[in-house]
Amino acid sequence: MKLYDKNAVAKFLDMTPKNVERLTQKGILHTTQGNLYSLAETNRAYIRYLRDRNPETQEAVDLNEERAKLTRAKRLNEELDLSVKKGELHKAEDIEKIMTATLINFKSRLSAIPAEEAEKLATMTDKAKIFLYLNGKIKEALTELSNFEEMFKEEIKEDEEGND
Repeated sequence: MKLYDKNAVAKFLDMTPKNVERLTQKGILHTTQGNLYSLAETNRAYIRYLRDRNPETQEAVDLNEERAKLTRAKRLNEELDLSVKKGELHKAEDIEKIMTATLINFKSRLSAIPAEEAEKLATMTDKAKIFLYLNGKIKEALTELSNFEEMFKEEIKEDEEGND
């Protein structure tokens, strides 16, 4: 059996001689007579080391476990699709669309209060009455916001017609 020094092993394993020393010190690679290595044994030991570092290699994959994961994922996907069709679950893009429209409507509604009520407020002098009046208008806007079905009845109707 032919033996090789660390430089030849490093070249064979495509690494530096320093790395060969480090792997030898860790007990991964073993020397024989003196500081010489058996190329075949060193190669097998290095491959074992790499496999142990990466348990997700093809040989470590359990096909039954992978099939079970795939089956679970498909079942979950079908359950989610069914929930969407039943109206129990909504797509993120639909929620984003509704929330954006709601916030835009609310902002417009609040922004309109000063313009709509400026004339009425100009005649008022009592701070308490002004406060109560504005507070009532803001609560009115909040009530409109809380009435979701009324605010979006057209979009809901279109969506229901599209799902049938």
